[in-house]
Amino acid sequence: MLIGITGTPGTGKTSITKLLEEERFYQVIHLNELIKEEKLYSEVDAERDCVVADMDRVYDRVLELHDRSYPVTIVDSHLSHHIADIVIVLRTDPAILKVRLEKRNYSEEKVKENLEAEALDIILAEAVDWCEKVFEIDTTEESTEKTSKNIMRIIRELRNGYTEELEEEFRPGSVDWCDYSFD
Repeated sequence: MLIGITGTPGTGKTSITKLLEEERFYQVIHLNELIKEEKLYSEVDAERDCVVADMDRVYDRVLELHDRSYPVTIVDSHLSHHIADIVIVLRTDPAILKVRLEKRNYSEEKVKENLEAEALDIILAEAVDWCEKVFEIDTTEESTEKTSKNIMRIIRELRNGYTEELEEEFRPGSVDWCDYSFD
């Protein structure tokens, strides 16, 4: 089973997947690291301070790395919904997200771009359009431990033929930042 943990940068994907990796029950692929280390990109966008991933090459490489001896492989990245059919979208209040991104020394423009993406549900909308199953978790006031437990619960339930209760609890669209002010 291949599961993507996706969301706007700063929502907690890498911190949470590092906890999941410690469980040794999951294979975790940190996609952003893989893209940079193996140069799986078509260009460097200096203006936006990022690389442009070659998603065909990325997808092929993830399939090569997918170790079926693990019951679950988790793909950690804001791009993982391009790879996996089952995704968990992490969401964070844009006011909190702004502080996190500024601590990373993101440029003002890059912070604004990511806050807009979060407020407008860009990654969630793409995931719902492209993926078979989508779950959404608000990480704003949750610890990484609590969020990782929720993710483990989702995975366990999926492997056991998940319940409608789970689908309702983590329903896509349940988090709404449309009142966020960009002032």
